[in-house]
Amino acid sequence: MGLVTTVTWAFTALVGIYLLYLWLSGGGLRQQAAKVTRFPLTLVLSHPTLAVTALACWAGHLLTGSRTLAWTAFGVLAAAALLGFVMFTRWLGGGRHARGAERRFPVVAVALHGVAGVATFVLLLLTAGAPGEP
Repeated sequence: MGLVTTVTWAFTALVGIYLLYLWLSGGGLRQQAAKVTRFPLTLVLSHPTLAVTALACWAGHLLTGSRTLAWTAFGVLAAAALLGFVMFTRWLGGGRHARGAERRFPVVAVALHGVAGVATFVLLLLTAGAPGEP
């Protein structure tokens, strides 16, 4: 189950990297000064930073079998998921009046990232809490 969690996490990360690329290439950083974007830079940087930190803890769990690292990964991923939910609601709030680089996000990519993120979160919870899991 640890491998399935890791593969789901990798897929989520790839779609997230694509969304970050779209935001950056659409001028997301330039729009920070003009307050055109709905995504503050702190939010944009904190979400993937927390997710990568959680992934590092998860990798440590897979290598060492430490349940503490598994639960740490879960806690940090919970914080990343909360920030992701904030970004999602801000993106939804734009609707047809969307401004900034986030208006270029394809609905399919946002949906895939969200669904895969929730699947990763649930798989991590199930794996960390499984009694026989190393």
